[in-house]
Amino acid sequence: MAASTVRRTLTVIGAPTSAGSYAAGQEQAPRVLREYGLLQRLRASGREVVDAGDGPLQVWGADREHPLAQNFEQAADAIRVAGTMVGAALDGGSDVLLLGGNCTVALGAMSALVARDVASALVYVDRHFDLNTPETTIDGALDWMGVAAALGLLPDAPDFGFPRSPLLTPQQLRYVGVNPEAATEWERGHVRRMGIQWGSNDALAADPEAEIGAALEWVGGRPFALHLDLDVLDFTDLPLAENTDGRNSGPTLAAISTVLSAGCAADGCRVLSIGELNPTRAAGTPDAIPRFVDALVAALG
Repeated sequence: MAASTVRRTLTVIGAPTSAGSYAAGQEQAPRVLREYGLLQRLRASGREVVDAGDGPLQVWGADREHPLAQNFEQAADAIRVAGTMVGAALDGGSDVLLLGGNCTVALGAMSALVARDVASALVYVDRHFDLNTPETTIDGALDWMGVAAALGLLPDAPDFGFPRSPLLTPQQLRYVGVNPEAATEWERGHVRRMGIQWGSNDALAADPEAEIGAALEWVGGRPFALHLDLDVLDFTDLPLAENTDGRNSGPTLAAISTVLSAGCAADGCRVLSIGELNPTRAAGTPDAIPRFVDALVAALG
């Protein structure tokens, strides 16, 4: 985010939604990160910080009327609001830290960026491709359908407020940290057919500097958003993700800190979005949230 001697103002926006999740919890993330002093510490580091407040508070509930796409309208509303709030911050000359909530809020960040530069790119740091649809999975959670929505793969989707349809082309998306074994065959097939570039979870754990370096080389001179899904991390090292499957595998927080610091220092990085952070996971590990706040301050301060 502006690798110059004077960094742009940082606008912090909360997207407190778990509507697209598997259960409640993620909606607490923006509040909890503020309570742990994230904004104060960023200011103390010398960064000018504006708190733009939060979008709608949405707590997951079972949507029995739409079991394969639960709480779709709520999730779409959160995306639209995030897009409006991020767009206003960008128009004011700020960089943005978007605190989710579920990872679908990254679509709000990209909606705002694409509306201002159609070539904008998305570097998506996640253990999953998030390319499923209501036809390819039965759990009904939109958490792993967000990128499918951005690429126009979701049938009967509500209005996300995108400036165009589809929001992204495959050439505007690059994954970092994916575990292909955690993907459905539908997802793996679409990645192959669309020629989407990606790096693996193992590669990210082994050499995070090389993986983010390759992603930034791919970005080139385009403006971009960097999205971090907490489940890319080794859950044992940092138990904060909604998805608890990544135990004793994947990159540590130290590796992800390398990714965040390099990505946010790039001139074209305008938005860092955080998704899938469920504070309830850290109830028995009191250092988890402070360690993550440390990483954010190191990258953005």
